[in-house]
Amino acid sequence: MPAAALDLKEAILALKKERNAVILAHNYQTGDIQDLADYVGDSLGLAYRAKETDADVIAFCGVHFMAETAKIVNPGKIVVLPDKDAGCSLEQSCPGPELEAFLQANAEKNYYVIAYINCSAHVKSLCDVICTSGNAVKIVNKAPADRPILFVPDANLGAWVMEQTGRKMDLWQGSCYVHVEFTRASIAKIKEEHPDALVVAHPECTQAVRLLADEVCSTEKMITFCKNAPVKDIIVVTESGMLHRLRKECPDKNLIAGPTDRCACADCRYMKMNTLQKLHDCLEKLEPRVEMPEDIRRKAEVPLLRMLEQSK
Repeated sequence: MPAAALDLKEAILALKKERNAVILAHNYQTGDIQDLADYVGDSLGLAYRAKETDADVIAFCGVHFMAETAKIVNPGKIVVLPDKDAGCSLEQSCPGPELEAFLQANAEKNYYVIAYINCSAHVKSLCDVICTSGNAVKIVNKAPADRPILFVPDANLGAWVMEQTGRKMDLWQGSCYVHVEFTRASIAKIKEEHPDALVVAHPECTQAVRLLADEVCSTEKMITFCKNAPVKDIIVVTESGMLHRLRKECPDKNLIAGPTDRCACADCRYMKMNTLQKLHDCLEKLEPRVEMPEDIRRKAEVPLLRMLEQSK
């Protein structure tokens, strides 16, 4: 490793100590950030860590809605995001004002609104409960039986949850631009090249891809699946950053990146906006900070805490 990179890591760790900060990193972050973080996980695990931390500063290496989630449950802490432009196509597919207008126009339906955590604080504030891909089935099973469910914003995850639970839901038509790039043809082709491999896929993938998978699960559950898989070769169909953590935790497995029709490089351009240099700078300057109006924060906290309670 070049001296400059080592110096940068040392400087980040020194700043972390000085600021009494905790570094949280999502499974889709680059390997160098994951290696430096105090905790690496999926959005559910990170939500718990954010809630439990006694640090003064949370440096959230992920995308904006994740840092915002940490701020919702930690109003008194400083929450910084290395790159303020690290957004999310799912969050963008369901703008708060649009959902608000839809709920007003359909008020007579009395929807029970379940929001996948990949959404803005405004959207969270309009919901009854939040879910992640790791706990969505559990959360939907606990929804009141006498109310119709509106599931926002990920239609693929929502469709998969309907298959698992048998609960009918109305689905907002949002999607993750990375996961919909995997196709039936691209995954069938890699399966042909590795006939003995098992396929694990994220539920944000389309149904055509999910049908080819041996297991459909959240990024966190992928670790357990890969560790316990009876075969060596596993095709992993999710964002590329996940492979770094899987290779560390399952060193005896041959983990193969699920390809799209173009390449085996399913990078989320938003997740990859964060860099070690930007992490250093945000700890040094305590900017960019994640803030939101207090009334939105308070309303958004209710469904988030409900999720944490229901997913224990």
